[in-house]
Amino acid sequence: MKETLIKDPLTIGGHKFQSRFILGSGKFSLDFMKAVIEHGEAEIVTLALRRANTGGEENIVDYIPKNITLLPNTSGARTAEEAVRIARLSRELGCGDFIKLEVISDSKYLLPDNQETVRATEMLAKEGFIVMPYMYPDLYTARALVNAGAAAVMPLGAPIGSNKGLCTKEFIQILVDEIDLPIIVDAGIGRPSQACEAMEMGAAAVMCNTAVATANDVSMMASAFKQAIIAGREAYLAGLGRVLDFKAEASSPLTGFLED
Repeated sequence: MKETLIKDPLTIGGHKFQSRFILGSGKFSLDFMKAVIEHGEAEIVTLALRRANTGGEENIVDYIPKNITLLPNTSGARTAEEAVRIARLSRELGCGDFIKLEVISDSKYLLPDNQETVRATEMLAKEGFIVMPYMYPDLYTARALVNAGAAAVMPLGAPIGSNKGLCTKEFIQILVDEIDLPIIVDAGIGRPSQACEAMEMGAAAVMCNTAVATANDVSMMASAFKQAIIAGREAYLAGLGRVLDFKAEASSPLTGFLED
């Protein structure tokens, strides 16, 4: 399996990664963070700026291995301007140029504001950020994000933290088919099988947080997601078998097996 992945790296903003499992860190205790990263073999880990404190308390950055690419997010931003301000602060704190753009003005359903997200993407891309915007899967918005300078597009599978899976599957498939950027399924994935299905569809990667963080054994679940994502990617590269409608076909020929 590793041989396939080495020949098939994930490229985002000119940076190459072997793993296609992006790990969210928002719901993990500090004690679990390093173990989950190691078992999931994630190379990109999201980071809420409020957890990367600079005071005397424990800092989550200290629990993330140095070879991991940090993906700070703009969690809490309600407008494009607020998101840009958070991104600039993360860069000043040494978190690098990657940014997971989240602009959410709705506090009930936590759905991303696609219009403000496009605005923020354009502003941040002009400042040299590698912008990975979280969005509701809509083709017109995705095209606007491409034009605004996004490095990837991150459509939600289901509402944040819901573990409901690929509720927006058909719309994500449209983005996979039509958008010439990595499509990374983000939010709502609750099971390794759902991550595998997203990869079979042609998604470039899957991001997961709640499904791992709320498992009984978080390290084992991280490993399960890793393996499911690899399996799904290899199935996509191999080309899934055809599907027959309303009929069956023997897998082995029956002629000549029994004489009449």
